[in-house]
Amino acid sequence: MKCKTAYLIINPRLGKKVNALTAMIAALSAGGWKTDIAIKEFGGHTRRLARKAAEAGYDLVIGFGGDGTLNQVVNGVMAAKRHGCIVGIIPGGTANVWAHEIGMSEEPVKASLLLINSEGCKVDVGHVAVDSLPFAPGNRDGQNEERQARRGRHHFLLMAGLGVDAAIMSQVPTSLKERIGKAAVALAAVKTLPSQRAFPIEIWSSDEGTKETMRWRGKALQVIVGNTRRYGNFAEATPDALIDDGALDVCIITAGSPLSTIEQILSILLNRNPRNGSSERFRASHFLIRAPASIDLQLDGSRVELDDGSPASERTERRQEKNPGAVMVTYRFDAIPGALRMAIPCTYNGELFGNGSAKEIARPPKQQGADQGAFRAGTRKSKDVRHQPQRLDALLEHGKKVTVVGVGLNPERKTTYIVAGEISEKKTGRSKPVAVRIDRNTTLVGPTGQPLPITFAGGLLENTVIVVEGKQSKRGVVRAKRVIVVT
Repeated sequence: MKCKTAYLIINPRLGKKVNALTAMIAALSAGGWKTDIAIKEFGGHTRRLARKAAEAGYDLVIGFGGDGTLNQVVNGVMAAKRHGCIVGIIPGGTANVWAHEIGMSEEPVKASLLLINSEGCKVDVGHVAVDSLPFAPGNRDGQNEERQARRGRHHFLLMAGLGVDAAIMSQVPTSLKERIGKAAVALAAVKTLPSQRAFPIEIWSSDEGTKETMRWRGKALQVIVGNTRRYGNFAEATPDALIDDGALDVCIITAGSPLSTIEQILSILLNRNPRNGSSERFRASHFLIRAPASIDLQLDGSRVELDDGSPASERTERRQEKNPGAVMVTYRFDAIPGALRMAIPCTYNGELFGNGSAKEIARPPKQQGADQGAFRAGTRKSKDVRHQPQRLDALLEHGKKVTVVGVGLNPERKTTYIVAGEISEKKTGRSKPVAVRIDRNTTLVGPTGQPLPITFAGGLLENTVIVVEGKQSKRGVVRAKRVIVVT
């Protein structure tokens, strides 16, 4: 990825994953990136930091956290309206749905290497706002929309949900989620599901140039609006969604008896899809959903409350209304085509993209492995080490002994590999992260001094030991002059 400046926003409640920060910075620095760091301090701070970073001209804004952190970054960059800024993720949350969608590793250091070997692809972004209170199709207040655009987080990258999922997420304490992860969501589900009831909804299509028409009316347990496919990493409620088709996919899980409700939930969990006959689907770029004000709304896995301009006390009273349908609110959903550039690893298969150019950007590279074929088809080989055993012994004794954690390709620098690893300090015995840059100026050899092609570095496996000669920077980057692959 062509990137000179990156801005890394950290959710400090990441537990042990924060310990990988030094190794991540070393890897990003080895890729030639100048990375500045900011830490979230309060609710909404991530969004504010992301907006300022985009407005300041950073090439890439990275969220180090979960899908909620990513949603905040997306909203911040969208608010900045700087279309050249790319958004990336280093996963550190509970579900990490987006990371799974694009094949991003959940290990922070390996994710950093994949981020370097990524391209900025244009994607659609979903947007939701309160259209009117009470419901009135076709009657929109432009000033109200403008006011809403300046408030809160109304954009979503993955999905929006009305119903059971948002109710469950509202019952998950952040502290408990940090301690026990997905189990906290499961406990909240056990607590919340028995009280959930079907609610009345109306959905109106309002695509450009067409008259608003009724698409669906009835009672539902859950409405899922998908810009992508995965739903909580265990289901594909919108399995045909594409992130560059200018539309949103809607799945309505319809009402039924308590027994059929349980069957529906089990179907999602076990079959990764709602049970046939118990769901309705459609696709549109713009539509309205009328639902009870008491029904919770979630965006990208976090419950949100949209500001419709009414007093907070009035909104709270509507949410607490026990009679579904007593007070109705209308949400307007819009797909914004190509609104954002997301960092997509070059190893991704492109399933979410229908556009040919985007699929070409996010393509798997040619397989590179540390095998005998690499010896025969390799590029540059060592010229001098094989015949200088004394030099080899000196390097083995005095060089930096690095245990490999992961390897990444830097596509912006021809035949350049970044090896993330750890070295053991001789005096203290403590492990210290480093990132070794191997390129055409590096002499690469085996344990007996046999020359290896530079492409051999691309196939180094985790826990392989290499010995490196080269100057180390303050950020832990070693520009390798010579490397011996020991094991």
